[in-house]
Amino acid sequence: MPHSDPEQRLILASASPRRAELLMQIGVTFSSAATSVEERRFPDESPETYVLRLAQEKSRAGLALLDNPNTWSLGADTLGVVDGEILEKPRDFTDFARMMRLMSGREHSVLTAICLTGAEAAFSEVVETRVRFRALDRRLIEGYWNTGEPADKAGGYGIQGMGAVLVESIHGSYSNVVGLPLETLGEFLERAGIPYWQFDKRADAGMI
Repeated sequence: MPHSDPEQRLILASASPRRAELLMQIGVTFSSAATSVEERRFPDESPETYVLRLAQEKSRAGLALLDNPNTWSLGADTLGVVDGEILEKPRDFTDFARMMRLMSGREHSVLTAICLTGAEAAFSEVVETRVRFRALDRRLIEGYWNTGEPADKAGGYGIQGMGAVLVESIHGSYSNVVGLPLETLGEFLERAGIPYWQFDKRADAGMI
């Protein structure tokens, strides 16, 4: 990887343990900062525009927490899309079952937007991965809901967890479905001078 400035500091503007785990997987030193951004879609806003706006707003909110020119803030947002409908976190079992039936035996899109914002520059992109589900019957749908995993997951499932048994195939970035497209993020980190593969240091996943 290109030369990086070890004094550059990274804030993960998210309390997501999955995104924190992905950053630790590639050896990035960071702090986590919970931000308050209203996740409400504007009328006629496309899924791509919506998810990118949320990532950018979260990134800016994280950066505002610290007045430090060497700080970069990483914001991200993930959602599923099928037939043009956005699949966010299920409201209840009825909503979850409806989403599962929409995805059963067919492909859906997972969109993750990431935005890395610094004092003088910002990099952002929306990455799409196509995921095909196996055919799901009521037994599978009810059984997966009862594990408790789907309740806080965009699209109602976690590919990195118990939801993996629902997935028949994926086309694109696996880490994008988990919540951070590491291939794209790696390029952003290099441009910002933030090192990765720093396994001699522990990621500071505490809140700031």
